Amino acid sequence: MIPVSKPYLPNREKLDQFLDGIYERQWLTNNGQLVQELTQRLGDYLGVENLLLVSNGTLALQIAYRALGVSDATPGAQPEAITTPFTFIATASSLKWDGVQPVFADIDPNTWCLTPANIEAAITPNTRAIVPVHVFGNACDVEAIRTIAQKHNLKVIYDASHAFGVSYKGESLLKHGDAATLSFHATKLFHTGEGGAIIFKRKEDLERAKKMINFGITGPESIEELGINAKMNELQAAMGLCVLDEMEENLKARAAVWHRYEQALSQALQLQAKPKALDYNYAYFPVVFENEEQAVRVAVTLKENGVLARRYFYPSLESVACLDAEADQPVSRDIASRILCLPIFTELEVEQVNKICRVVNDIFRY
Repeated sequence: MIPVSKPYLPNREKLDQFLDGIYERQWLTNNGQLVQELTQRLGDYLGVENLLLVSNGTLALQIAYRALGVSDATPGAQPEAITTPFTFIATASSLKWDGVQPVFADIDPNTWCLTPANIEAAITPNTRAIVPVHVFGNACDVEAIRTIAQKHNLKVIYDASHAFGVSYKGESLLKHGDAATLSFHATKLFHTGEGGAIIFKRKEDLERAKKMINFGITGPESIEELGINAKMNELQAAMGLCVLDEMEENLKARAAVWHRYEQALSQALQLQAKPKALDYNYAYFPVVFENEEQAVRVAVTLKENGVLARRYFYPSLESVACLDAEADQPVSRDIASRILCLPIFTELEVEQVNKICRVVNDIFRY
């Protein structure tokens, strides 16, 4: 069975060398040598400052909310944050878990990112932040979102889980917003098995977050913040350093798969619209079909032929009861019903890609 995604496993000998060093130092967590090295190297690779490694991408979001004051309690009023319903559940559930009500705004039918006009229409006196998602690594309208945030004095936290290495107008997409968060889950383009990172605009927010990820502890007998345990450990960092060493090989292989799909399928299917100034990372290959029946039929037929595709993101999150959404988001619901992500990973062979394309195209011939 061809999976929709597959973790990239780097050179084992190099990983063993890092593990030998961990055994020699016997320092497994609490800002060890490898975490410090990965922090520096990722900042250089991504072209960003104020980068903080954490243990997973969901905690990256929650620490960002806390560090920026989004989840601070106000008597008699629940804080709100405007976000997209077309995303992985963690974007919204992390808000809800932290006492912030996610308020959904609808997406653009072509880019699948939040529409700025819909963001502004959803702002209330209780709105503290905007939490847009660079969906599948595609850039949100960062300029328009910045203007709205400044007008209404709101924080902007980008869920950039899919945007590792993506550049927009010649600089890292991760530089936009008061913070941008990354997921380093095993299936991501860059991963540490589990893990994540936050890139802060301001150094003072980074320094506050550093305290928060270690229980608020600042010394052997000093606790200055309400904190939690969100630290990345040395084993995660070792995996990340090995994966980072092989990023160019990984990107080259994914790009070849992505372009083969585009060549074979773009005439028949709707692909995500991206700005010309975007330097993409080829992390996903989503396609939208004419209707939900057709998308389901393709998924079933692919599975019968040994291929797993995923309805990603489905369902549209305003339909998830525990999130307490108040309004339907018709564009998100429509796209979510008709979308499939096709397999893309480094080891996917040309013959396998061609097989997937044949199965999909055959359905359109009949």
